[in-house]
Amino acid sequence: MPYLNSASNIRAKVAEYTNAKTLWIDTEVADYKSRNPRLSLIQVLNDPTDMSGNGQSPTSGDRVDLLDVLDQPDLVADFIEQIMINPDIEKVFHNANYDVKFLGKKRAKNITCTLEIAKKIPYYILPLPNYQLKTLATALCRFNDIDKQEQTSDWGRRPLSNGQIEYAYLDCIYLAQVHLRLLELQVASNPDPKREDLTTLDARYTELSENWQLLKSEFEHLQERLKKAMQAQNVMETSVCKLTSHERQSLKVPFTELVRLVQNQDVSLDFPITLTQKIQKDLGDNLQQLSVDIDTTTSWRLSAKNQANDDLQE
Repeated sequence: MPYLNSASNIRAKVAEYTNAKTLWIDTEVADYKSRNPRLSLIQVLNDPTDMSGNGQSPTSGDRVDLLDVLDQPDLVADFIEQIMINPDIEKVFHNANYDVKFLGKKRAKNITCTLEIAKKIPYYILPLPNYQLKTLATALCRFNDIDKQEQTSDWGRRPLSNGQIEYAYLDCIYLAQVHLRLLELQVASNPDPKREDLTTLDARYTELSENWQLLKSEFEHLQERLKKAMQAQNVMETSVCKLTSHERQSLKVPFTELVRLVQNQDVSLDFPITLTQKIQKDLGDNLQQLSVDIDTTTSWRLSAKNQANDDLQE
């Protein structure tokens, strides 16, 4: 794991990265809880080949570079200019919003966030309690015994401990492998609609519909029973649920009064009003005197045939 703390070596390595198509990047920050956090390390991987999990730890060569940029703003600026704002290089992070705060902010281009990818994959395909990198690496890549203790260590001290260096190195490998697995799940969860097997989808849809009606009915009934029981027993929390309440006020005023106020007080108030079917009926032929902007949208509804027939009978 190349650990680089020489400015010349770091600049040379950054120059090499400009030829990369994709970079997997992580950062470590010193004084991250203070008002003046300092970027300590930039970890970069540009080739995830043969870094798969073996059930315990990643197998790898020396493909991750640890760039020590603590209190070296010129090196950080150089990394931002050559890498972060380069739209031709894909930069992969986990929870990218945090890292990008130190690496170019809104100037950064072509950013991929594994946290956001994971959130968009349906829960039944990726049923996890959270989308932390450790959780994803364990579930998707079979990495076990991941130690996150060094995450909150002092990244402002020098020299760094062997444990800190090992942690920074492994996190970048976890990131790359999680990213590759998420891309596979992303493809699996978004197949080409033109190639879908409608017979298979129909069968699964029917099976789930039957179970869903029962589960939904019981779930909603249990919700109401729980709310009533907790209110009656003055219990705000159980081991599973939390009962909260909130009040919302709505201000209503007669439309004629609002019109009169706008006219008399010369208030600048102009916005489109959606005309409901009832308003259109009340306006009658007067509707033709208005400058109506017609917004047409098409929505699709999927329902089982027997459900559609039931709807027609009601």
